Amino acid sequence: MNLPKSNLDDVDLALMALLQKDGRLSNAKLAEQVALSETPCWRRLKRLEADGYIEGYQAVLSRKKLGYGVLAFVQIGFGSHIGEAPLRFEEMVRAIPEVLSCHNLTGECDYLLQVVAEDLESFGVFVRDVLRELPGVSSIRSSLSLREVKMSGRLPVGPEARR
Repeated sequence: MNLPKSNLDDVDLALMALLQKDGRLSNAKLAEQVALSETPCWRRLKRLEADGYIEGYQAVLSRKKLGYGVLAFVQIGFGSHIGEAPLRFEEMVRAIPEVLSCHNLTGECDYLLQVVAEDLESFGVFVRDVLRELPGVSSIRSSLSLREVKMSGRLPVGPEARR
């Protein structure tokens, strides 16, 4: 894999790929799977963390089991990009737990949000009481997910990545 300005080797990439699949792997198991002894493996992991390649570890939770039956993609339009409104909007969106991701885009809308809600009624209340009140928002368009075909936060690293 060609990573620009990278000091990563195949072992680093393999470690990251393994951790993306199972973040609970012990250092001993990781070391075994990449054919290193435990101390060098641990040092590599600490370097990958310190250099910012590994930003953290987390569990992947079931949205549906936790009662979030609605997944929506919300397009936000701004009336004016002048002043502090966009910065205030971004700051406020970061603090809203129902917003899973927020992207500033080119094209027809200014921001795309991925939002969860328990049901359609609670999503409607969220749009009315939370999103419409955010600074700078002039338009809101929502698309609801009918079925999730693929969901992953895994980046293409390691042996399975296209070369």
